Amino acid sequence: MDVDTYFCQNINYRSPSAHHPGLGISLHKVNKRNTPDKRFLPSELNFTHGVASGDPYSDSVILWTRVSPQYDSVDDNGVVMGDVPLYYHGPEQTVSTAPICVEYKVSLTSDFQVVESGGKAYTSSDVDYTVKVEATGLKAFTRYYYQFNVCDSDNKSPLGRTKTVPMVDDKVSQVNVAVYSCANYPFGFFNAYGNPVRKDSVDYVIHLGDYIYEYQGNGDYGNGAPIGRIPKPERVIHSLYDFRERHATYRSDLDLQLSHANLPWIATWDDHEVADNTYRDGASDIANNEASFINDGGFSIDQVKMNAVRAYFEWMPIRQVEMDDNLRIWRSFSIGSLFDLMMLDTRQYDRSITDLYWNTDYIHAISDDAGRTLMGPRQESWFYNTLSASAARGAAWRLIGSQTVFSRVNQSVVYGNVNPYNYDQWDGYQANRNRTLHHLSKNNIGNNIVISGDSHANWVSDLLADYGGNEYLGVEFAGTAISSPPPAGERNVPDANAESDRLSAHNPELQWNEMWYRGYFELQITQEEVRALFFGTPTILNRNPHEIPLANFTVRKDENRLQRPVGGGEVESGSLKDGKLALKFLANNTETGEWFVTEEGKGWQREKQQVSRCVKYFPFPLWMMRWDCELWLIIVGWFEGLA
Repeated sequence: MDVDTYFCQNINYRSPSAHHPGLGISLHKVNKRNTPDKRFLPSELNFTHGVASGDPYSDSVILWTRVSPQYDSVDDNGVVMGDVPLYYHGPEQTVSTAPICVEYKVSLTSDFQVVESGGKAYTSSDVDYTVKVEATGLKAFTRYYYQFNVCDSDNKSPLGRTKTVPMVDDKVSQVNVAVYSCANYPFGFFNAYGNPVRKDSVDYVIHLGDYIYEYQGNGDYGNGAPIGRIPKPERVIHSLYDFRERHATYRSDLDLQLSHANLPWIATWDDHEVADNTYRDGASDIANNEASFINDGGFSIDQVKMNAVRAYFEWMPIRQVEMDDNLRIWRSFSIGSLFDLMMLDTRQYDRSITDLYWNTDYIHAISDDAGRTLMGPRQESWFYNTLSASAARGAAWRLIGSQTVFSRVNQSVVYGNVNPYNYDQWDGYQANRNRTLHHLSKNNIGNNIVISGDSHANWVSDLLADYGGNEYLGVEFAGTAISSPPPAGERNVPDANAESDRLSAHNPELQWNEMWYRGYFELQITQEEVRALFFGTPTILNRNPHEIPLANFTVRKDENRLQRPVGGGEVESGSLKDGKLALKFLANNTETGEWFVTEEGKGWQREKQQVSRCVKYFPFPLWMMRWDCELWLIIVGWFEGLA
């Protein structure tokens, strides 16, 4: 093979958009500065951020790594002045004058006795030294091991593990997935990413977005200084270098590396991969106008989006899909006859204006306007056609990956009656939601499972064709954040549960919500049912393998609603409709399998014992005891001394 062929094996040189080749890297220009005698030696190179795999098909999977002479990312779109080299990649940055050659191999065994697939690819500073290849010729629904090495050397990457999906018509008995969203580096460690790997409990990972955040992280939204997690660069990010460096920072988290190395990911973006509350023409703090251009360092929202997309494409194990727009990420996967997964983009592609904080009243007024859309007409048409095709082919289930919460949630107890909804969610695009529900109802498409993130809380709802009606169409499982802060604030579990009780009382479709724990959920999908298992992480202020089972739910085939009693009638935390709360604070060490009571649980048990002592002598209402218990215990001690 010639040099250009090896460059082409690295997908990251291509444009993120198949129909916009100009967004790719000019290999002719890269090759012009190829100086073979200035190649990096294998000993000068390191696999800096582990390995990853993603977007699995039945016969192929995307493999990723980064091999570089430097840990830092490459700055290639900064403003340059004065006497600088022609090929300038930033101060103290090492521009590659010859490509780095990397080999990869895939095998059924970790010793690679028989190589099932392999090849060779080049990388360079032009793509931040990332490597992304498609391993082909694989068997369906099979686990594989993979590894990279610098060509003609023993300089190897960490060992990776991945899995293909079943063929489209294969009768598959069960598939398990982990569902994540909203990982904010300065708020805490990404412990939840590693737990399914340690338990070996899932086949694939679905990530619904907010993989990174754009904030400074030094106090503007999270302060990582006390736990040593201030993200780089230490500013709000806009440039290509900024986004590359932010991805690199997040990839330094050991549990994120563990998940990427062991499980194939299917990911989409939310808003913070670009900016807060993005929509087609802007975001909450950046827009296409002169004032924004000046205030944001000379960047327009379109340029910021392009930089964000370029870095995302370089750093994520994602395929180049058949795109009709340079920001398209929406796509679908058929997992045998078991389910079809539709990954939407309800943020960046063609979304109508959203709540930008200063225009909430206006968005409230137009929230049911028929012209408003979360997805744009092209994506909506694709979405409805894909739903119909899935039902026509006889897939048992339809999983719909949505960034924001789909269900109607009246949050007047939080926001007041003037603007009682979160208009950045589907509640701000009611006509789009109604069109979706109407399509499902009109075409008799059932067994739908919406999975969503974004809200930093857990929500489980039945989906009805009409609000207050009795035609059930499916269920929504909306998960909490990996580390982003809870909407209940930094209080405690009982106070957060009290807020959940108020929300539950105002929303008949809402069956469970939980406002405190950071974590994730797993789906166990069979031909007969879908089970959702929600987990919370006791603390994210340090790296640990602990998690608390919060609640379990079941959806039976063709019932199109949660099995009753919902959640088996009992949950660990939150508010369960027609069920009870059983605070146990019992955590599992996913590394050892040992169970223990958390420190917060021990504290809560001590408080309960103290309150019980108070009530023994002073039978006042329990809420009075909680606020004045220390004072009462002095009196109680005196009474007990007399006794």
